[in-house]
Amino acid sequence: MDIKAIREQFPILDQEVNGHPLVYLDSSATSQKPISVIEAVDDYYRLMNSNVHRGVHTLGSRATDLYEGAREKTKQFINAKSSKEIIFNRGTTTGINMVAQSYGLQNVQEGDEIVITPMEHHSNIIPWQQVAKITGATLKYIPLQDDGTISIDSARETISNRTKIVAVAHVSNVLGTINPIKELTKLAHENDAVIVVDGAQSVPHLQVDVQDLNCDFYTFSGHKMLAPTGIGVLYGKKKHLEQMEPVEFGGEMIDFVEKYDSTWKELPWKFEAGTPIIAGAVGLGAAIDFLTDVGMENITTYEHDLAHYALDQIESIDGITVYGPRKRAALVTFNLDDVHPHDVSTVLDMEGIAVRAGHHCAQVLMKWLNVTATARASMYLYNTEEDIDRLVKGLVKTKEYFSNV
Repeated sequence: MDIKAIREQFPILDQEVNGHPLVYLDSSATSQKPISVIEAVDDYYRLMNSNVHRGVHTLGSRATDLYEGAREKTKQFINAKSSKEIIFNRGTTTGINMVAQSYGLQNVQEGDEIVITPMEHHSNIIPWQQVAKITGATLKYIPLQDDGTISIDSARETISNRTKIVAVAHVSNVLGTINPIKELTKLAHENDAVIVVDGAQSVPHLQVDVQDLNCDFYTFSGHKMLAPTGIGVLYGKKKHLEQMEPVEFGGEMIDFVEKYDSTWKELPWKFEAGTPIIAGAVGLGAAIDFLTDVGMENITTYEHDLAHYALDQIESIDGITVYGPRKRAALVTFNLDDVHPHDVSTVLDMEGIAVRAGHHCAQVLMKWLNVTATARASMYLYNTEEDIDRLVKGLVKTKEYFSNV
C-alpha cells in the first residue's frame, strides 16, 4: 500500500487544527471521505439528480442505474448470494431495529431467549431490550473473559434450545475485540436460533463474506467505510426477508394498493419505503470501488501492524491503562491515571489530534470495565506511524500538564 498516495486522496487531512497538522484518530466514529466519493456524490447532484424507479426519462434511468449498481457492488463486496438480500437504509442502527421490529416481534414469544454480549453498542442492546419487554422473552448475556473476549465455552453455556436470536458485534467499538462470528453462528444454528451481526466496525476493515460466515443478518454503515453519512446496509438471508413484514409503509414499497388492503413489492424494495437515500448509495458505491482498488486484505494487514505499533507505544507510557485483548482491530481504548478522558481529548485537540472520549455508546461495557468513560484512538487506512508518534507525544504532554496542576 502506498500510504502517501492514499492520504493525498483525503483533502480533509491537509489542514491544521489549532496550529498543528491534523491527526485524525476517530475513524470508528466516522471515517473521512476520499475525493472519488465526494466527486461521485457531486456528479449525481450536478448531472443526474432524479428519483429512482419511477420515471422513464433519461435522468431517472441514470439515477436508477447508479442506485441499483451500488446495490450490486455491495452484494459483491460482502459476497451475498443475491442483490435481493441487500436492503439500503440509514445505517447499522436502522438495520438492527428493522430486524428486531420485524423478525424479532414475529418470531419471539414469552419464555424464549435473546442472547447478546456486554460489549455491544447501545444500538445492539436497546432494540433487544424492547423486544424482550414486548414479548416476555428473556435477555441473556454471554459473559466476557478478563481480556474482553468471548469464550466459545461460555457462549455454548449461554445459548440454549430456548434461544431464538443471538445478536453480537463482529468487532467491538471499544475493545477492538474481533468476535468468532462463524463459530457463534454454528452454535446459534445448532439451537435453531438466528444470528444478527453488527458489522459497523468490521466491514470497513476486514474482508467480510456473509456466505462463509453463514450469518442470518449482517448490518453496517456507509459513513464508517469512506461513504457519506445516512446510508447503511442490512443483509439478510432471502428466506428470512421474504417472511418478514416491512416496518415502514408508503410509496415505492407497494405492489398494489386497494381501499382496505395492500400488497408489497418483492425484495429488496418492500423494505425501502419512500424516496431512498440515492446520493448516499452512489457515494457508497464509490467507497466500495476505492476500498476494492486498495484491497481489503491489504488494508487488514496494514491496520494490524499499525494497531500493534500503537498498542506498544501507548502501553510504554507510565500511568496508562489499555483495555481489550492483544489481538484486536485498529483501535486502542485507554485511560490516563487521574485524568478524565474528556480532559485528555481536549489537550490532544489543542495539539491537532482528534480522539474520541466518553462511554462510546457502550455503558454496559463501561460498567464491566469499572469506569465511567475512556479515550479511544481509532485508525484507518490513511493513518501512519507518525500519527501514532504524535499521539504518544501528546499523551506524554497531557500527563505532564496534569501532574503540575
